Amino acid sequence: MEAMPYTRSLLANGMAIGFHAKAAPPTVTMPRLKAMVSGAIGGFLDVAMNFNTQAMLDDNLLGQFFKIGWKMVMLGDETWLKLFPGLFLRHDGVSSFFVKDTVHVDQNVSRHLGYELSRDDWDFLILHYLGLDHVGHIGGRNSALMAPKLREMDEVVKMIHMNSILNQKNDEGQTLLVVVSDHGMTESGNHGGSSYEETDSLALFIGVKNNISDDFLSTHNIIHQVDIAPTLALLFGVPIPKNNVGVLIAEIFGYLSEDQQMKALELNSWQLLRLLQAQIPGLSCRNYPRDGLRDDQDFRIAKCSGSMEAMFCCLYTNAALLQKSWMYKEISRSNSREDYTSTVVAYYEFLRTASEWLSHRATDKPVRLLTVGIAAMLLSCLILLSLLFHTCKEVYLREQSLFDLESIKQTWYLDETFVLGVVLILIVSMASSSMVEEEQYIWHFVASTLNLLLLRKTIKCPTGAGAQDLHSSSKGKNKISFCRLSSISVVLISGRILRGWHQGGVNWTNLPDISKWLEQAGTDNVKSIQLVSCLLVMSLSLCVLFLFGFNMKFVLVIGFSFLMSGLLVLQHFVKHQDGMFASSSCSTTTLVQIIYAIMGISTFGTVVALPWFVRFSTSEMGLSHDLYMSTSVPNEVQNNTLLVKLRESLYLVGWEYISFWCLLQLLLQQTINSMTIVLLLVQILASMLYFSYSGLHQKQWVEIAALYFLGMAGHFALGNSNSLATIDVAGAFMGISNHSTVLSGILMFIITYASPMLFILSMVMYVSVKDTSCLPSLVNADSTQLLKLMLGFPCLVPLGLNSILLTAYTIVLLIMRNHLFVWSVFSPKYIYVCTTTICVYMGVSVVATTVTYTYWVLGLKKKMLGHHHLR
Repeated sequence: MEAMPYTRSLLANGMAIGFHAKAAPPTVTMPRLKAMVSGAIGGFLDVAMNFNTQAMLDDNLLGQFFKIGWKMVMLGDETWLKLFPGLFLRHDGVSSFFVKDTVHVDQNVSRHLGYELSRDDWDFLILHYLGLDHVGHIGGRNSALMAPKLREMDEVVKMIHMNSILNQKNDEGQTLLVVVSDHGMTESGNHGGSSYEETDSLALFIGVKNNISDDFLSTHNIIHQVDIAPTLALLFGVPIPKNNVGVLIAEIFGYLSEDQQMKALELNSWQLLRLLQAQIPGLSCRNYPRDGLRDDQDFRIAKCSGSMEAMFCCLYTNAALLQKSWMYKEISRSNSREDYTSTVVAYYEFLRTASEWLSHRATDKPVRLLTVGIAAMLLSCLILLSLLFHTCKEVYLREQSLFDLESIKQTWYLDETFVLGVVLILIVSMASSSMVEEEQYIWHFVASTLNLLLLRKTIKCPTGAGAQDLHSSSKGKNKISFCRLSSISVVLISGRILRGWHQGGVNWTNLPDISKWLEQAGTDNVKSIQLVSCLLVMSLSLCVLFLFGFNMKFVLVIGFSFLMSGLLVLQHFVKHQDGMFASSSCSTTTLVQIIYAIMGISTFGTVVALPWFVRFSTSEMGLSHDLYMSTSVPNEVQNNTLLVKLRESLYLVGWEYISFWCLLQLLLQQTINSMTIVLLLVQILASMLYFSYSGLHQKQWVEIAALYFLGMAGHFALGNSNSLATIDVAGAFMGISNHSTVLSGILMFIITYASPMLFILSMVMYVSVKDTSCLPSLVNADSTQLLKLMLGFPCLVPLGLNSILLTAYTIVLLIMRNHLFVWSVFSPKYIYVCTTTICVYMGVSVVATTVTYTYWVLGLKKKMLGHHHLR
């Protein structure tokens, strides 16, 4: 409050009453506005609706004001216009989603303020300032812009209050100024979860007399955000919204007479009693035993116990009979202050008990429909697992005739057994709220442990089984051994650095980590790391492209487009981004849009056009002619040329997916995460090098699982958690000139699921570098079977793992639907699980479509050239 001296003086002089208003999760704008005007607590579906707000149809304060003929004006966040279309006499809305703007969003409100205060044709004025929220998003609670923005808000409060005093002196009526915040904010500048920082919001009432001591307020200044709705309704004499679960704020009604305060409590109690009867159909207090109390009969408060129905009836009847007795004594002038206090206490006991029960009551769920949905999930999961088992059986059972079964069986007690054990660990951990909140520890553990097991296997058997025939010399074996050991070591070292980059998850965000240390070192150091990270991504990607690329003409074209995109990203970092605060000017938006266009056109063009530009040499065509003339040549030989060209094409496409995705993430992610992107790229490249030399020594499904685990560990290494507060909103509007729910939602998805999508897209490169030509399954395999063997594990393993986790957590959530932490822990986690499912299916679809299309084009082209050669 030091930055708001005028507001602080109002509190000190008793001209205002302030409260900590506890907001219910999810702490995002739209559901919090609904809570304040309707008194109802929404669900986590409102998180999605927050990005596409619809008109509010439930009973609310603004609707009641409109019915009695009040004229209303709204300035600020356009969410109000979407929630209450057609209710405002005048309005000027601004978008709340351009979080880079901390100036114009507030100037657009304040420029109307003097004009509106000078007019007398409105009864209710809403001013929704967004700058404070945007400052927090960009720089956190301790941002350098926070204090100036608070002083700006203090001047607004002063201006309105001085105007209200002037109006009161001119006999133009009294004005109530209510200053509220819809939510709090974490230290890092996010909100949406259920931590104290996020749920602690402000409620300040200026214009009501404060007859309460400071000592009382210091211990009784906590209310619930839903309490604002019934308080304002009773102050202005309109009906309380019918779905309200709030309790009127007693301190605000201190200036009223005892009769008026008692009437307000009675109205609030009637409203909550009706809501209880709607939730509990059997609840009826009409025949309660003590309804026949005479007016002149003394009454003692009964102890309330038993079932919920009996307790609610008992509490309500206690209050009603005490009021009845107090009213009779007031008429006979024999009542005392003690009688009045006892009645108020009894009413508040009923109100708070009813409010708490209604707030925590789970919404009605169609359990039968949920059971059908879970059954469908189980069926889908079983189908995917059966396909995966069938693929394993088809690939590996044929190896038994050619390879030693004993060596295969021994490995089951190492990496393969561990992968299966990981699935059980994840399922069991889902039932624990603490493990859900700190899930990052599990993924870091399983990713590092699996790679340690791979390192152990590599030390025991330095060269892969399939590679020994190709490199029979000692020099070749030493080279393979060195590459495998060094690559898996790089993965482990990178993983350890990523583990320490962001620590804490939900409950331990105060733990020191690399990101906090760098931020404390200053923005200049962070900016330097960002520039170095961009240069490293460009250098690594171009080296991998030119060292292992095959079609040099196409390599040059792809490399040039990537280099141009990288230089534009560097230009954006240098010119349009200074430390924490990024410009949202037109030139910045245009530059980012150009980067998007180059990346999109280059990637799509490469995927579509590359297979058509692949050339088959004359010797290959001659081989094709011989193959067509002979029916005794095995399909393995016929497929060899096609496999080589397919692997070359997929390598370039996979490189394009990985490199451009990393470059896009450098543009969108927070500055502190730039080096994290480099480490994820290093892990992918090192993993590809390791798997390219593994041959038949390593099961494919284990390798795919290792990539999946690394992707999930990287997800948390980027600062994500199972709390909605860690979603990065700031980058979701980069390059968007006009507000678009779809575009901003896509960018938010890309930022949040950067690591899982990166590792799934890397499956295209994995298919290209994995030497499957030595698999016995490829003998006499036709094109359809060949494609199935190439895509089986890269597609089915991620789908199978995700399907198991989705089904298991859905069952857990159904069991935990009445748990204390269902809204704060389990519901946000389920949103992440469902969104992860979308990510996995989208990534697998891209991989399957890319490989299938490339294989089809190359096969068609080879067939056409083969027919041409026959002629």
